[in-house]
Amino acid sequence: MNSKPSSQSVLKSAQLLVIKIGSELVRGDKVDQANQPWMDALASDVSTLINTGTKVIIVSSGGVALGRKALKIPKNIAPNDIPLAKKQAASSVGQYHLFNGFYKAFEKQNITAAQVLLTMSETENRRMNLNARETLHALLENGIVPIINENDTVSTKEIRFGDNDRLSVRVAQMTRADTALLLSTADGLYTDNPHINPQAEHIPVIEQITAEHFDMAGDALVGLSTGGMKSKIEAAENAMKSGVDLIITEGRELHALSNLYKNKDKKSSLFIAKKCKESARKIWIGSHMKPNGYAVIDDGALSALKNGKNRSLLPIGVTDIQGDFKRGDVIEIKDSSGKRVGMGLSAYSAVHAVKIIGKPSSEIISVLGFSGRNSLIHCNDLVLF
Repeated sequence: MNSKPSSQSVLKSAQLLVIKIGSELVRGDKVDQANQPWMDALASDVSTLINTGTKVIIVSSGGVALGRKALKIPKNIAPNDIPLAKKQAASSVGQYHLFNGFYKAFEKQNITAAQVLLTMSETENRRMNLNARETLHALLENGIVPIINENDTVSTKEIRFGDNDRLSVRVAQMTRADTALLLSTADGLYTDNPHINPQAEHIPVIEQITAEHFDMAGDALVGLSTGGMKSKIEAAENAMKSGVDLIITEGRELHALSNLYKNKDKKSSLFIAKKCKESARKIWIGSHMKPNGYAVIDDGALSALKNGKNRSLLPIGVTDIQGDFKRGDVIEIKDSSGKRVGMGLSAYSAVHAVKIIGKPSSEIISVLGFSGRNSLIHCNDLVLF
């Protein structure tokens, strides 16, 4: 009988690894100064992995944390409470310190590092998503380590990822990585907050995320980071459905990566990915964080999508349309109880979709005055959860 995979076995078999680094890890003892010894140790660990054939992408927080002093932002103000303009300005200062620290660290290993800044719009837009993916793969093929962060300087509240836990998973989905590693101040998921409840038990392997896991997680504490354990669970859920294994472990120690790789006793939580046969395009559709609207379907339509020969969503099975979307936009599919059951590219704008719901496809031309697709969402453009 095969034993369950462990963080160590998953890490050792990874072909493309995305490493997410929390703000607390990259800021040194002095404000606006990168933690160079820690970065040097990480670069050494990454170099070892690269020499074994693993390609590595780094997604690092810390831009805002390293720019606080210049913007006179007090230490006790949480990132989410910093005014957006001030946060963007702090990031523009801190990004230099952040990337410079990584560049110097990898230079000591004779490895070139490249700075890549992403926003939500660049990954939600299919063409820009593909361009970013090709750029990252071109860097990797040339032995260059991409250092990615959210482009805080131009992001707004409407298009922000919210934290780099989600960004790291989005990058893993985009590049078809097999593993994501979150290095943070937590060594994994516990049954309760271990800082409050000494009886809380560490959970080393999670095969299925439930509501109970979210109840176990807490929100981010006041400090440098924007994400707490709850955001990590959300990131893990998105990773698992895309075929990406996700590991959470404590990262503040020097050589945390190599210690996890070599030491089976180092605590971590592994979220085991589901088998994913979806194309990169369908993974992109299903990973959207901010769909432009949704369609509510009846029980018959849901059954047809799951079990029928033609798994396209026809207008006759749709009972309601909400949102302001255009043709080709990603929208959610919800069942009669309001539960999200899928996502897809709408073949019609919201204005036109509202007019044809509940009607057979044969009546579309008479209702709209033009001939469009027979389905609201074609099966090639639809992902079920």
